[in-house]
Amino acid sequence: MKRHLVFVHGRAQHGKDALALKQEWILSLKAGLAKSGLALPIGEDEIRFPYYGDTLDQMVKGASAEDAVDIVVRGVPLSSSEEAFFKEYLGELKEAGLIPEEALRGLPVERGPLNWGWVQAILSVLDKSVPFASAAGVALFTNDVFQYLHRKELRTEMDDGVRSAFVPGSEAVVVSHSLGTVVAYNVLKNDPPRADLNVPLFVTLGSPLAISAVKAKLQPVSHPATVRHWFNAMDERDVVSLYPLTSEHFAVFPPIENLTTVENFTENRHGISGYLSDKDVARRIHAALIAP
Repeated sequence: MKRHLVFVHGRAQHGKDALALKQEWILSLKAGLAKSGLALPIGEDEIRFPYYGDTLDQMVKGASAEDAVDIVVRGVPLSSSEEAFFKEYLGELKEAGLIPEEALRGLPVERGPLNWGWVQAILSVLDKSVPFASAAGVALFTNDVFQYLHRKELRTEMDDGVRSAFVPGSEAVVVSHSLGTVVAYNVLKNDPPRADLNVPLFVTLGSPLAISAVKAKLQPVSHPATVRHWFNAMDERDVVSLYPLTSEHFAVFPPIENLTTVENFTENRHGISGYLSDKDVARRIHAALIAP
């Protein structure tokens, strides 16, 4: 069966040229392949890049980084579910050890549910003490993930766009990033098995799937029936992918193969170019594309 490649992008891609974004992914993958003396084994016309950046932006009302900080720092009201989601994520970010311990000294200690004083303190620490994170970036990420998980009409439109990239009568190697890993997983998990489509490899890069607030909306978690093998890669400094997708954090069978040694060179340790240009990530994708 013929194989093609499907790229599923993450958030913050609105207002960009879809063809240029696709080229960025392709060039980054080629850079990773070149480290092993390999070349892209399929034509670029066999690479699908479903683009939902503008759809996501329009449906969440196009919040800017400044808007997000207004929402979470300056007290613009959130719904109770949004507030709970955001607080839970910040709590996990702290517990995951991605904030230097010395920067946490003196933070308010709250009894019971986290309050906005604690939230503001944590966001201040991110801006001052974590060079690859920011309050605005964290706020926008959590907002977009929350909207996808909680708004059926948004989720349906994004899922349908990704689903349309699968070519009947072929095998798809699916490579996803950031919020795109949640979208791709949701599509692959919930679609019934199809005789005309198989996924020999599902790749998740910088994935937030193991974050408790995300995982709770995807229950029960399972290994998608159409996926033969699942490969997850992360930089341990990436504040979006707090945990590897191991049995401890995302228990599925068969278990997911994890690579946690990626050194993502991008400023926030989360950018797609820093993942696809990794030698081991690129080789894994290449092997799936050429396997019999």
